Parts: sequence; C-alpha cells; structure tokens
Amino acid sequence: MNLKEFNTSAGNSQSTNPMPLLFVGHGSPMNAIENNEFTAAWQSLGKSLAKPRAILCISAHWETAGTMVTAMPKPRTIHDFYGFPEQLFRVQYSAPGSISFAYETRDEVPDSHIGLDESWGIDHGSWSILTHLVPDASIPVLQLSLDYNLSPSAHYDLGRQLAGLRRKGILVIGSGNMVHNLRLINWHNPDGGHEWANESNEKFKKLILEGNYHKLKDYTSLGPEISLSVPTPEHFLPLLYVLAMQEKNESVSFFNDKTIYGSLSMTSIKIN
Repeated sequence: MNLKEFNTSAGNSQSTNPMPLLFVGHGSPMNAIENNEFTAAWQSLGKSLAKPRAILCISAHWETAGTMVTAMPKPRTIHDFYGFPEQLFRVQYSAPGSISFAYETRDEVPDSHIGLDESWGIDHGSWSILTHLVPDASIPVLQLSLDYNLSPSAHYDLGRQLAGLRRKGILVIGSGNMVHNLRLINWHNPDGGHEWANESNEKFKKLILEGNYHKLKDYTSLGPEISLSVPTPEHFLPLLYVLAMQEKNESVSFFNDKTIYGSLSMTSIKIN
C-alpha cells in the first residue's frame, strides 16, 4: 500500500490515562544479548507496564534533516554498528510497524511537517532495549528521528506537542545516555565513572527532580564537566523529549543509576 493511499484519523483514538514515559540509558549494543544488572531492570520494568497500543522510540541513532516517523508495516532490524560478535548481528527484532500510528504521530503536530519514512526501521538504540522490555515483539514499534537542524529547545517544544500520544495508549521511550563520551571511555573501570562524569550525572538528576528543565534545554551553559559529558547532542536529546511530555503532578523515579567505563551513564528515568 502506498502511503499516499492510506488515510486515518487520530481523532478516532479514545483518550485514556497517560502511559508512563521512559528515558533509558541504552549503553552498549551488547546489552541486547547479555544478562546483567541493566537488562534485568529492563525485564522487570517490561513486566510491570500496562500493554500499550504502540511504542514510539526516540533513538539517539537516527538523525535526519527534518523530523521523520517510520511508517511501514514490517520495519527491518538495523545493525548500525561494527566490531561486535556475530551473535549480535543475528538478532532480529520482528515487531510490526504501523502506518496508522505513524499518521497519528504526524497529525498530533500538523504544523511541524513530520515526514513519513518508509526505509529506516528499528535501530539498536531501540531494539537492544525492546528485546528485554517486550521480548515477544508483539507491540507495534515506530521510531521518531532527531532533526539535526533543531536546537535543544526546539526538540523540547516538539516533545510537548507530541505529549497527547500518551493518552492514546502510546508508550514513548527516549533512548540515549545522559553522559556519553566514547572517546574518554576507561575500559579498566567497568563499574565507575570519571569524577566529571559522576558530577554531571548528579547535576542532571538534581535538575530533573527540581523540574528545572529550562536549564537542561540550555545544557551547554552548565559548565565544563557537562561539555565533557555531552560532547555531541544526539544521546542527550531523547531525554528532553521525555521530560517535555511530563504532565502536572507526575513523579520521576530513577533506575539503572550508574556510571560505567568512566564516561557512560546508564541512568534512566520513569515518569508516571
């Protein structure tokens, strides 16, 4: 079916209580096939969540000119990495896609010019987590891209406009890392972080708990340790989408709150 021939109305969706929001520090692609403290938390979380109509993932690993949402019935599993064991390349996350949910996402913000993408699929920022959250791959999965032309504040504003999807039974997951500097990885310190990385992680958590999101949108002004922790924006931006969708009186809780290999924070949040 050609996308131009398909039409649906987001207005047909019934309003429900909002689905929770997740920001997940995804770390290494190897988490997809390993059993460790982080994947155990993902598995436990998956068992505790009500079943959504669909999942919308905002992954650090899909950047585009303009914002796109995947719109195909059978998204491919993208192995967007190299140098890992063959076992990891054999992973196939066979969740269905949904053209109708893609239209719902696009129509939520009609002035944003969200495009419908028929070629991307599900990258490892999404499937490395989803293999543990939803191991039977039974829920439709869509991805929303990061427009590399937008400022952090503009990404946050787009997230606010998309917040209504939560009351239409769609689970939104931001996948990245609050602290992510692969150039300063310390392979000899798998269970700890550089001092600046730990300071950044704690600063981010404090601002989140305070609801001080305007400072997070302007994270480049927060100090030299933040510049080291977020040298490029793509792993941080999914957090801003999730925070933007928070409703009044909803609380934030942290899980997998740990900095590893010196410069990688697995700290994750749940909002409900």
